[in-house]
Amino acid sequence: MRFAVRRIFCVGRNYAEHTREMGGDPQAEPPFFFTKPADAVVDSGARIAFPTATSDLHHEAELVVAIGRAGRDVTPDKAASLIWGHAAGNDLTRRDLQAQAKASRRPWDMAKGFDQSAVVGPLRPGPLGDGAIRCRVDGRLTQDARLSDMIWPVEAIIAHLSGLVALAPGDLIFTGTPAGVGPLTPGQTCTVEIDGLQPATVTVG
Repeated sequence: MRFAVRRIFCVGRNYAEHTREMGGDPQAEPPFFFTKPADAVVDSGARIAFPTATSDLHHEAELVVAIGRAGRDVTPDKAASLIWGHAAGNDLTRRDLQAQAKASRRPWDMAKGFDQSAVVGPLRPGPLGDGAIRCRVDGRLTQDARLSDMIWPVEAIIAHLSGLVALAPGDLIFTGTPAGVGPLTPGQTCTVEIDGLQPATVTVG
């Protein structure tokens, strides 16, 4: 069975340690969002081409939330009712292009929204409690945190985003990555693990 993806929203800087490692202040701003095209989704287990126009491809382990009910201007206490399920995900990033965009104060679109940039593991319906989120590259642990380390929890993310756009069934939300993001090179396999979910694995060709 396939979840019909409509749009992909991604939260930037939602773990304090990652915000600091990217040179930001975790207390300075509300959540902000960027997008990826729906056809950027890659199934777990896929082998993808090393993307063009970069020499610095990075992994970013993330919890992905799938929206199953429409909602606009929802409050945090009602936000959970919009969730269909969850998955492990990997927000692949052309880090050198992102650095250029930041330096020029330009959008991140080409750094984040390129082909095969949204790795998503199998979705599991229903609620998800706190748990560990980890990333391994060729078996080596690179990211290790807990979902409760998020600056903005899932319900707050949904509430804030629903005040900017009307959410609808089929929307995916990548909820941010913890510290430890790093490079992927051709031939490496990257696996994102979240307690209670199946992993999201991708191999770079």
